[in-house]
Amino acid sequence: MAEKTYLSWPFLEDRHRELAGAIETWAGQHIDSAPHGDIDVDAACREAVRKLAAGGFLHYAVALRQAGEKLDVRSMCLLRETLARHAGLADFAFAMQCLGSVAISLFGDDDLQQEYLTGVRNGDKIAAFALTEPEAGSDVAAMTTRAEADGEDYILNGEKTYISNGGIADFYTVFARTGGPGAKGISAFILDADTPGLEIAERIEVMAPHPLARLTFNNCRVPKHKMLGESGQGFKVSMASLDVCRSTVGAAALGFARRALDEALQRTATRKLFGAPMAEIPGVQTQLAEMALNIDTSALLVYRAAWTRDRVAERVTREAAMAKLHATDSAQLTIDAAVQLFGGMGVTCGVKVEELYREIRALRIYEGASEVQKLIIGRQTLLSADITG
Repeated sequence: MAEKTYLSWPFLEDRHRELAGAIETWAGQHIDSAPHGDIDVDAACREAVRKLAAGGFLHYAVALRQAGEKLDVRSMCLLRETLARHAGLADFAFAMQCLGSVAISLFGDDDLQQEYLTGVRNGDKIAAFALTEPEAGSDVAAMTTRAEADGEDYILNGEKTYISNGGIADFYTVFARTGGPGAKGISAFILDADTPGLEIAERIEVMAPHPLARLTFNNCRVPKHKMLGESGQGFKVSMASLDVCRSTVGAAALGFARRALDEALQRTATRKLFGAPMAEIPGVQTQLAEMALNIDTSALLVYRAAWTRDRVAERVTREAAMAKLHATDSAQLTIDAAVQLFGGMGVTCGVKVEELYREIRALRIYEGASEVQKLIIGRQTLLSADITG
């Protein structure tokens, strides 16, 4: 059982502690018994979305303005942390309902929110976020996908790649160039998956199986009323969305790291080496100490960022970047240490730490690679410093 004392930290309220208990109980009943290994990933993701909706947890993925709701990033983090600790695919299913629809929660008008967010919450619509292109990943402003105005529509042409939920989503939040070069020429749209001209050009297989695809747009018509925000605000829409979701990526990494430490503690307490439990070896204790330190520092950064977004400021670019960078990089180290403590068993397929080793790697890349987070933190630090005198 993962350590729970962090739930008493002042970043969280009683309702968050209740949610943490509820998702822990639910995950133990509905996730740990789920099939593992060689499975139909698309079907498993759809099933996970259905179960999360039935459990009421997709309520936290969206916010309907007419109902007076606001996104609760602390709740999103707690859910992702717990789901990731149990199963990476369950975390992925919840995370993509958040990321694929967060722009609608933030920038969609009441009609669009009713049309799409209700379906996301009920598990009737699967969401996706289409930002990355073959030549525009970390450099969002370099995107070339275009949307040209034509009467009451925009005509969309271009390509996106490494799109999570690609091929199973019911709609995509798509970013395309409506103006000149640079960040100010980008706009955001909702594109239904059945739009003529939208093709799943390629399904992409990765080391930790998730639904991923390359999409092509060939004269896709998007009604003008499905633009999110104003024309030219797409970069703002994408960055505001990532400000919300980057903290939750850190939370997922934290969940993976907690599970790795749990597995390592169990392994070193029960496996004997040179006639004594491994846990009695000073070098092993040192490794466990470093793992625990990484986890606590990550948790502090993650829940600070989430609390700041919920209670202090709408934009938490610096805090979210710090949380994502530290939590994902340190989780990689923590999981690698667990694999090392397991020895040969640690790289054996079907062993939990081997699964965690594959799951964690992508988190240091998607929603802004670690190197990009360092640039963001550096720039934000310079902006906040008084160096004018």
